[in-house]
Amino acid sequence: MLELAVLAIFAVALFLCVALDHSLLIALGFGFFLFFGYGLYRKNSFRQMVNFALSGVKTIKNILLTFLLIGIITALWRACGTIPYIVYYATSLCAPQVMVLVTFLMCCLISFLTGTSFGATATIGVICVTMANSMGIPILYTGGAVLSGVMFGDRCSPMSTSALLVSTLTKTDLFRNIRHMVKTAFVPFILTCLIYGALGLFLDPQTQSTNVKDIFLTHFHLHPSMLLPPIAILVLSLCKVNIRITMAVSIVLSSIIALTVEQMALGDLLQTAIFGFSPENHELAQLLSGGGLLSMLNVSLIVCISASFSGMFDGTGLLSAIQDYLVRFSKKTTGFCAICLTSVLTGIIACNQTLAIMMTHQLCTQVEPDNQKLAIHLENTAVVISPLVPWSIAGAVPLATIGAPLTCMLTAVYLYLLPLWNLLISFREKTKEHKTMSA
Repeated sequence: MLELAVLAIFAVALFLCVALDHSLLIALGFGFFLFFGYGLYRKNSFRQMVNFALSGVKTIKNILLTFLLIGIITALWRACGTIPYIVYYATSLCAPQVMVLVTFLMCCLISFLTGTSFGATATIGVICVTMANSMGIPILYTGGAVLSGVMFGDRCSPMSTSALLVSTLTKTDLFRNIRHMVKTAFVPFILTCLIYGALGLFLDPQTQSTNVKDIFLTHFHLHPSMLLPPIAILVLSLCKVNIRITMAVSIVLSSIIALTVEQMALGDLLQTAIFGFSPENHELAQLLSGGGLLSMLNVSLIVCISASFSGMFDGTGLLSAIQDYLVRFSKKTTGFCAICLTSVLTGIIACNQTLAIMMTHQLCTQVEPDNQKLAIHLENTAVVISPLVPWSIAGAVPLATIGAPLTCMLTAVYLYLLPLWNLLISFREKTKEHKTMSA
């Protein structure tokens, strides 16, 4: 079948880019021309294909603005002393052996309270990684813990847009869904805590907290006002203020603190917002360098190209022919297994979590006709699988925000355990059904 062949060729291109350590933009560029060519083969005009691609890009224009704000806020929190202040007082309260576990739990808490993975990463995620770096803990582990933690709340917070989207698509009650989400995630959550806790026992951190405190004390005028930017994020998020407005308020507060308390020149402040925080002191640079509007440029390019795919898929109907295959596959395995497989596919070809959820729902309504079960299956697959795709903004943006490599997706334990555990449960339930029917 042509549609499956086209998707398979694209998947191979992506795999080769990752395996050969080439830029994902190469594979995505190849995919653009591949899907564009498929549309022309299906008798769509050149102009129609251009419009299809542009329609996909237009859907993520607000997301791109959020990226820019994240880049700016992470740079200014460094420059104004917010991160140094928190790290200075928090390092003495947290032992290196439990830092990975603490990172996961703190990110779970803040993401649950705020309902946003991006906001949680840009705040508590950056702080935890900075603390872990000061203790000599490899970012491979803390990066995975951050990604696991921020997606915990993004999945089951009452304020989460993904949870609201799933309940809207499936026409189910949000809070009833949350109760089911807690139940189906209990074992994976406990296992994740045990794994991250055990991991800390095997690490050999080289604690540098005393030296770090001296460095921060030397280069910053540490003052309680530096807590205002993160407090603003937390309070406004709880008040359900738009995330972009919330971040803008935090940026203004950070700028005021940088100009007054840190006595930073206006020109230096603007340069930091654009290019990131890069102090001249080598030791300080190792701890705090990063952020800035340009730090999100590569991610933004990836998102724009990927977003064009969604428009072309919708316009050409490339995915609609796959539905029959999914129904047959679900009968041979389980409904959850088919939805899980679909989520992997949509996660690969979608640019963001929202699109992956919508595509999975569209493709699997015949696989699982029970809306309540479909809602929980979506929460346990599409919502948490999308962040494991290197070119999806769901995972790429949080990791870029904390300056972590994409390999940290390998240590995002919770995101693997949740679908695997529920996959096991689905096969166990099917086995029981067969025994009941045969009896």
